[in-house]
Amino acid sequence: MSAEAHVQARSVLDSAREQLDRAATLINLPPGIHERFREPKRVLTVGIPTTMDDGSIRTFTGYRSQHNMDRGPAKGGIRYHPQVTIEEVIALSMWMTWKCALVDIPYGGGKGGVVCDPGTMSDRELENLTRRFVSELIGMIGPERDIPAPDVNTNERVMAWLMDTYSMQKGYPQPAVVTGKPVALGGSTERGPATGRGCVFTIREIMRRLDMAPDQSRFVVQGFGNAGRAAAHLLAELGPTLIAVSDSSGAIFNERGVDVQAILAHKAETGSVVGFPGADEISQEDIFGIDCEILIPAALEDAIHEDNAGEIKARIIAEAANGPTTPAAEEILNEGGVMVLPDILANAGGVAMSYFEWAQDVQKLIWTGDQINERLERVMVRAVNEVYEMHQRLDCSMRDAAMAVAVGRVAEAAQWRGITP
Repeated sequence: MSAEAHVQARSVLDSAREQLDRAATLINLPPGIHERFREPKRVLTVGIPTTMDDGSIRTFTGYRSQHNMDRGPAKGGIRYHPQVTIEEVIALSMWMTWKCALVDIPYGGGKGGVVCDPGTMSDRELENLTRRFVSELIGMIGPERDIPAPDVNTNERVMAWLMDTYSMQKGYPQPAVVTGKPVALGGSTERGPATGRGCVFTIREIMRRLDMAPDQSRFVVQGFGNAGRAAAHLLAELGPTLIAVSDSSGAIFNERGVDVQAILAHKAETGSVVGFPGADEISQEDIFGIDCEILIPAALEDAIHEDNAGEIKARIIAEAANGPTTPAAEEILNEGGVMVLPDILANAGGVAMSYFEWAQDVQKLIWTGDQINERLERVMVRAVNEVYEMHQRLDCSMRDAAMAVAVGRVAEAAQWRGITP
């Protein structure tokens, strides 16, 4: 890991703790609980010996952090990325605690990661890595302990391997050990677009509060993975016009708008948004300075920082990604009148949908897609209303308001449970 990557990862954990500290002041959090919430409940670091296609053995490093479990079992994704660090995983597990509390589902916060580059690995190597990682986690995860899910560079196939490995070691099928798995194994038909759908519900409700006309609004999506694609498609259906989008290869822009279905088809065919007909190619960094009403950062952490925050012209930033805005950047945005819809609210649709999937598996229920999406809409609208009311009552940013609601809920649970022995 480079020194630069380490500094960035440390800043993510510092950001998470700084957000907690601000919330603690707003709600007068007892010092003992505040100190406890700044650290994870437990973190596991494991070596993952993996058989490669050439017969060699390579050992990867994996992590699983459980930040808090006062409200229920830990919940959070597993990511495969070359720059995964223990600090990043701890920060993400902390955000998961607040996210679950904010949408009021009975989970705590967890997160996992493996330091690897899946783009350079075969399917067989990824399967070997996943199954060995699960074997190392077997005493830590479980339907009532810690329920993983997909994250960066993991998907339903990886979740299927995870579920199968855990089930084999338990001796019977355990579909509820993981969410985001294939429908054939008890997964939800609506899990794929859930994060983007929840983000759009959040944007829609805030636009109503701010009297913004959808058909006169333009939006930009930074990051065109699962969440970004779903958000672009669903938001365009409500009326706003997509004018720019970026992915890991580059960015494109057309001030008159781009057809979302066409860009989705181009991405599926070529693997990138670059080269889309009828749009100009711009740099990935230039996308933040485009004049628009709504900006959706849907890539990795720290995308919006103090060096580019002053260039942003959007009225609303909806964080479909985890931790895309640094605290220093958010101060600049708040001073400029930009409303930031924080990640623990704007992208909570994914974990809410995971809860529905887990509940169906545990109770052996079957819900239709319409029933699931209706439940998701109710959860998201209620959360937006609670955060906006707190925002007005405390006269604070939406992030501080969301954190105040979430941290308050976890603190109440912690106080009722106490510390024994």
